[in-house]
This record gives sequence, C-alpha cells and structure tokens, in this order.
Amino acid sequence: MRLVALAFALLLSACGLKPMYSGGAAGNVAQGLSGIEVSPIEGKSGWLMRNALVDRLGAGKTGGGAQYRLDVRLDDKLEGLGLLSDDTVARERRTLRARYQLVDLSTGEIVLDASAGSDAGIDVVSSEYATIAAENTALENLTRQVADRIVTRLALKLRSGGQ
Repeated sequence: MRLVALAFALLLSACGLKPMYSGGAAGNVAQGLSGIEVSPIEGKSGWLMRNALVDRLGAGKTGGGAQYRLDVRLDDKLEGLGLLSDDTVARERRTLRARYQLVDLSTGEIVLDASAGSDAGIDVVSSEYATIAAENTALENLTRQVADRIVTRLALKLRSGGQ
C-alpha cells in the first residue's frame, strides 16, 4: 500500500501541476489579488459586481497601497423568449457580460484586457412579484459567476508574473 502511495506521489509531482494559492494568504497570488482596487461600476448590476469582486479579491488586506486597478464595464440584458398563443412571454433570458481591464498603477499599462459572461433562463409566471424576484435572483447569481471567472483569470495572470 505504501509503495502505491509513493508511486502516486511521484507521478503527481511529475505532471507539472502547481497549486495556484500555494503559501496561503502570504502567497504571491493572494498578495497580488489583494493589491487590486476595483473602480466603481455603474448601476445595480455594477454595485453587485463591485461588491462581489472586492469580497473575492480581498482588496485592501495587504496593508499597503494598491498595485493594480480593475476597470469593469457591464452589459446586462433581459430578453423575452417563448411566446405563448396569447402573445405573452413564457420565458426570459438574462445575460451579463463584463469587459474588464487590469491596469498597473505605477506605469498606467494595461496588463490584462479580457471579457467574461454568463446567462440564465427565467420562467415567467402569473405573479409579477415572483417574476421580478426571479429576475433579481438571476442577476445576483450571474454576478457571482462572472466575478468568479474574472478573479480566476486575474489569478492566472498574476501567477504567470503579471506582465
């Protein structure tokens, strides 16, 4: 049994995988992420997105000043799908797309220019309140998903050396 575990450990170390957050909060990636300030983003979806990003980045935890600035522009669309015979909408699709840039504050250089997005389907029911609640819940969920994608991409960029 020990021989199998040893063989597995040797194979795993040879595959080239490296932990992204090695070193925990003191690691390079975690320190880099916490050194990113998030610019204000317009609208309700922008407020949700900025809060989600600040939470995930741990912005300001380094104690020093920010090294990078994250600028985000959002495109939030809600469109009706699936018309019924009485011309009412039976289903909606909410799409949230983010175009973001990571800017090095010391040089003004754009280190990363990318986009991320996600979408969700919403059932339109007879209760207007329930439909509005479903639309808001979809926006909150999409915001978290897109924020996760942005932070993952930022972490990959910082792990590879930032530049």
